[in-house]
Amino acid sequence: MSGAAIVILLVLILIALIVLIVVLLGRRRSPASPPAAPVPRDPFAPGDEVAGDPRTLKAGDMVEYLGVRYFVRGSVRLREGGFTWSEHLLDADTIEGTKVWISVEEDPDLEVVWWTEHEIGDLTPSARTVVVDGVEYRREEHGTADYTSEGTTGLGVQGRVEYVDYEGPRGKYLSFEQYGGGRWEAGLGERVPTGSMTIYPGGGA
Repeated sequence: MSGAAIVILLVLILIALIVLIVVLLGRRRSPASPPAAPVPRDPFAPGDEVAGDPRTLKAGDMVEYLGVRYFVRGSVRLREGGFTWSEHLLDADTIEGTKVWISVEEDPDLEVVWWTEHEIGDLTPSARTVVVDGVEYRREEHGTADYTSEGTTGLGVQGRVEYVDYEGPRGKYLSFEQYGGGRWEAGLGERVPTGSMTIYPGGGA
C-alpha cells in the first residue's frame, strides 16, 4: 500500500471517530423528556368507567353513593321551554317508607342533587323563605314543566308539573312539586360532590 493510500485511510478513520464522539456527546447532553402531564378530564364525561355519566341514567341502572347501592326504578324527563332536566326514582329499600331520587341538570354546568322525601305537613311554597330542620331556604325559582315518565315513577306517561325551588346554604335545596294539580310534595336535596357517585349501567338500550 502506498504512502498516500495509508494517509487517506487514516484520515477516514479519524473522521469516523470524530463523528462517533460527536454523536455520543450529543446524546448525553440531550435533556430527558419530561413525563407527559395527565390530561384534565370531566369525571362525568360519557365513557368514563369510574364515575359514569349521570346524563344517561335510566331504569335498570345501578347507582352507588355513600357506600350504598340503589337501582334506578324509573325516570321523569322534564321540559320547560328549551330547558330540560331529569329526575330518577331509586330503590329505597334501605330507607323504609322514604322516597329517594336524583335530579340531573345542566344550567349550564352539570349539577347532580340527591333528594329525600320530606313530610311537609301544613307547609306550602308561598313564602319567600322557609325554615326546615333549622335550615333557612330562600325561594329561587317557580315554574311549570311538561314531563314524560319511564319505568316505575308513580306518575302517568306524560303530564304537567308545577314546581317551586328553594336554595339553602352549602349546597342544600328544598323543592316542592305538584303533579297534575294534585297535592304538593316536597323533598330535601344536597348537591352530590363530583366523583362521589358511581353509576353501573344496566341492561338494555
